[in-house]
Amino acid sequence: MTAVAASNTITTVDPATATKLADYSTHDPAAIDAALDRAKEAWATWRFTSSSERATLMKALAASLRFHKSDLALLATREMGKTIVEAEAEIEKCAVCCDYYAAHGAAALADEHVSTNASESYVAFRPLGVLLAIMPWNFPYWQAFRALVPAMLAGNVVVLKHAANVTGCALAIERVVREAGFPGAAFTTLVVASHDMEAIVADARIAAVTLTGSEAAGSAVAAMAGRHLKKTVLELGGSDAFIVLADADVDAAAAMAVKARFQNNGQSCIAAKRFIVEAPVYDAFLEAFVAHTRELRIGDPAERATQLGPLAREDLREALEAQVTRSRQRGARLATGGARGDRPGYYYAPTILADVVPGMAVFDEETFGPAAAVIRARDLNHCITLANASPYGLGGNLWSCDIERAKSLASRLESGAVFINGMTASDPRLPFGGVKKSGYGRELSSYGMREFVNVQTVWIGPAHNR
Repeated sequence: MTAVAASNTITTVDPATATKLADYSTHDPAAIDAALDRAKEAWATWRFTSSSERATLMKALAASLRFHKSDLALLATREMGKTIVEAEAEIEKCAVCCDYYAAHGAAALADEHVSTNASESYVAFRPLGVLLAIMPWNFPYWQAFRALVPAMLAGNVVVLKHAANVTGCALAIERVVREAGFPGAAFTTLVVASHDMEAIVADARIAAVTLTGSEAAGSAVAAMAGRHLKKTVLELGGSDAFIVLADADVDAAAAMAVKARFQNNGQSCIAAKRFIVEAPVYDAFLEAFVAHTRELRIGDPAERATQLGPLAREDLREALEAQVTRSRQRGARLATGGARGDRPGYYYAPTILADVVPGMAVFDEETFGPAAAVIRARDLNHCITLANASPYGLGGNLWSCDIERAKSLASRLESGAVFINGMTASDPRLPFGGVKKSGYGRELSSYGMREFVNVQTVWIGPAHNR
């Protein structure tokens, strides 16, 4: 049983027990039309609010998130299975994002003066209008906040279409935004089914679209938006490489590998998925990785001691299970895990497959769940070749004690981010996004803030000799 969208109802399900949580009525066409009208009207005012007023409201939003952290976190845990500790950390990260942009957003949008033959010329950054944000379930708050915070600070208003199985979280986001004092329609959650999206993307009141999701979803939405010449930013799947060179601190790399792969129950676009290890340290890394993985506590995600909960939906568990099976049939060796949990809900044991090579499902495809592929590389150059032998290019890790060499190698990796001796993570201060089939455009930092603005040239002149 998974979240189901009937003709006018969405039902959410607790993945830890496979039992129903709640029913939500979807918005009908008249309600969608009214919501888009209100959003467009709100933008007419919001776009002209001062940067200081927007910053004050964003600080209030951070406070509201922290005040409601316990309830918001438990809701995410119940709707998609995230451990309660990770859910609370996600709420705090959203609050930090609000604080960061409240402090630095105005500077990122300041006019940039350029010396030309005019008496004055400058570049200004004007909001585009109503931004449609289509977001996934795996980080139900963070995915939405990293889109809405910079966009709203820039003077846009946001309409959110969230994944069906986290509808409760989506509505909670709307409540905390309004509680913080933002104008009522500056942010709106639409409770709609996926088949309603084409008409919404095409609607003239929508100025641009940002999507985080699968490659298939990104391609479909980009095609819809492209037909209407609308700007899009896509953050799609990933099959991040975690490269361990022969000179790396193997114990440190193996310990971090567990967190990098199994955080969020293994359901993260930027989770490390392909562990590419130079031959001299392959056996030592694999042994340590397996040992640390077997120490993970699996259980009810609402219990604070739990480190690994269920997958968010049954179909996700079935897909992961099939990838593991197909890979083993082609010669991958099961080092640990590889079985469903012995409890109700959508549990799958943390799994490590060794001796993986290209052509196996866990190498070629994105794995969205607690399964890791360990690949032996002949040498440094083979590590880079294997890392780039993927249609995805979101993030990646590189472990080495030779930092200067690692920095040089980073330029050879086809990914939107490279983390040296650490775990890939998004940060409001740094741009986030990928290349190849991991999408295009950037979120976060000043780069993300400027994705959904009109970069307007203002020229005043001509210059006069004095």
